[in-house]
Amino acid sequence: MADIIEMPKLSDTMTVGTLVKWLKKEGDKVASGDMLAEVETDKATMELECFFDGVLLKIFADAGSQVAIGEPLCAVGKEGETVEAPAKKAPAAEPAAEEKKDEPKVKKDEAPQTESKPAPSAAPAPAPEPARASGERVKISPLAKKLAAEKGIDPALVKGSGPGGRIVRADIHAAEKAGNAKIGSSAKSGGGASFSGGALAAKGPIQEERAVPVSTMRGVIAKRLLESKTTIPHFYLEIEVDVEPLLGLREQLNKGLADAGVKLSVNDFILKASAEALRKVPDVNASWSTTEIKYHPAANVSFAVALPDGLITPVVFNAHEKSVFEISKEAKSLGKKAKDKKLQPAEFTGGTFCVSNLGMMGIPKFLPIINPPNAAILGVGTTVVKPVVKNGQIVVGQTMTLSLSCDHRVVDGAVGAQFLGALKLLLESPALLLV
Repeated sequence: MADIIEMPKLSDTMTVGTLVKWLKKEGDKVASGDMLAEVETDKATMELECFFDGVLLKIFADAGSQVAIGEPLCAVGKEGETVEAPAKKAPAAEPAAEEKKDEPKVKKDEAPQTESKPAPSAAPAPAPEPARASGERVKISPLAKKLAAEKGIDPALVKGSGPGGRIVRADIHAAEKAGNAKIGSSAKSGGGASFSGGALAAKGPIQEERAVPVSTMRGVIAKRLLESKTTIPHFYLEIEVDVEPLLGLREQLNKGLADAGVKLSVNDFILKASAEALRKVPDVNASWSTTEIKYHPAANVSFAVALPDGLITPVVFNAHEKSVFEISKEAKSLGKKAKDKKLQPAEFTGGTFCVSNLGMMGIPKFLPIINPPNAAILGVGTTVVKPVVKNGQIVVGQTMTLSLSCDHRVVDGAVGAQFLGALKLLLESPALLLV
């Protein structure tokens, strides 16, 4: 009897997965440990592992399709064995009666009163399916279609490499790299803007009107941040740091260790300094639950990485025990895996404190939203060159503003201030971070 492989739960918040591409095809021999396909979750793209020996008899989900957890993906069995797609699982049962206690009760002999509601407005017409110049309909996977809309790629100008000429995600990436399939590139008078005589002359709308379905990742981000902002009592603290000593030390280290491939960033020092500040003020390294406040023994420092469809926070575990060089190497590796959507769940869960750095994008300061269950998050602004007073003299200085968003259920103002004070001391005396 054939073994059915179902969509696994690959992250704590995953409800559906998208089949990016199959790495095996029907009829291929497979063994336990082989990678069958790439699956995109709400947070990362991961490989689907085979746990059986035999032949890939049947594929039930096409590349680009979304599949709910527990639904069949493929069947593995003996060569020549026939298999049919199993029936889909029934939807989850209605919530128990006690979970509906807030619903209004209606007597047996009394018809429920319905509130009169205005007639719903007509739904907007769906966007037309893409078609080539010849009028032929373009075959494109849902994932590739979504990606094309995000990248501004016209599917009608892309040649598909999938079955029957179907356009898949790889084709969109190839078209983006080639740069010859942008929306409007086949028209005589494309939209956008052009420079004329040194001035920017607008020739139409800034972009085509479109409605893009909310991705799984963006939906989870929206839910978690709304919950954070509406249920966690945020308060904010700011402190200005003299980063001239830090920038000087970083330059010396990068120059002196260039042959060894060392290239430290300011963020590497901030991650290390945050871990050491948590060691000095451990009450910030905590999280709230309904009946208790949990204080964590390890400084597992996460950092925000921007992705095209949202952001993710990979974690440097036990950062308090690692050197700035180890943190730098690990952070670079995690950042690359995050952008390639190759992070494993264990690499982006379990953080106890978070750092969000928009300084590299020129933002002087901002107030980040807490990433639950953390009790605080640090916002890092850009380095600002401005007049400062040193030894009674006005001189040119380099400063940075750090903002700490705190959960007031866990962290009081004095504790947050102590943490920022410890962080300031470490960053202004950066040699302490090398000890």
